[in-house]
Amino acid sequence: MQTIGIKPPSSGKDGQSGQDPGRDLFPLLAGAAVAFAGVGAILALSDADSPLRGPFTLFFLLAAPATAVGAALRGLEPLSRTVVSVAGAIAIDLLVAQGMLAVHRWSVRGGIVAVTVISSLVLLLVLVRRHRGRTARRRA
Repeated sequence: MQTIGIKPPSSGKDGQSGQDPGRDLFPLLAGAAVAFAGVGAILALSDADSPLRGPFTLFFLLAAPATAVGAALRGLEPLSRTVVSVAGAIAIDLLVAQGMLAVHRWSVRGGIVAVTVISSLVLLLVLVRRHRGRTARRRA
């Protein structure tokens, strides 16, 4: 017969368990950012008269393309990835605005929809590329 001992959980320097207390904070912040950006898109598309419309919409216009570009740049270090994704988001926003002004079709709703479509397409391409890479590795 074998005796199985029960080991106490390993503790860190300050007596806490081995888990990082800030580890559970990231999903909470990510969810709050998605909700904040979603409210911004809804306020802009519904043409609501709210003082929060501007900041929420600006956050959406920066967060949606930055998330898409950041997902595509998974191999970079976190700080580099953040800087490049924010710069990419600004570039996407400016290119959408320039394109809409060039064809004389500028509208707030059109800009929000165009940024949403471009960000969604980039995220979709990233997901397809990752799925294709996993399938190829499984076959090998």
